[in-house]
Amino acid sequence: MPTLNPYLSFRDTARAAMSFYRDVFGGDLVVSTFADFPGMADPPEAELLMHAQLTTPQGFVLMASDTPARMDYTPPAGVSVSISGDDEAQLQQFWEALADGGTVVMPFDTPPWGGRFGMLTDRFGIDWMVAYSPVTP
Repeated sequence: MPTLNPYLSFRDTARAAMSFYRDVFGGDLVVSTFADFPGMADPPEAELLMHAQLTTPQGFVLMASDTPARMDYTPPAGVSVSISGDDEAQLQQFWEALADGGTVVMPFDTPPWGGRFGMLTDRFGIDWMVAYSPVTP
């Protein structure tokens, strides 16, 4: 069965970002540096991440890498990572952790359509949307 996984790009903060996301969501983080694949980056960038994958207890798979200086890099724009579900306490916990050091665009509050919804940009410049939709009987 195919899966759809967010793949985030960073200039040189992928390791810190992915460690932060592991702290937020839990799970197993596997990383490969450019040093693991000789000739893929200049020596000063050897310890940057060529690939990182976080697999969480909730079944999320989040991937990321650093962009070497020799390659163009544009910070992510026009895309948000969305987390939704019916566990309000867990979503509130994710919201608070992601917002720490970031910028809240729309507070995690009750929107006109019900439930709870919020938008933020985390400390690494990644946009997130969090949506709580209660289970209706």
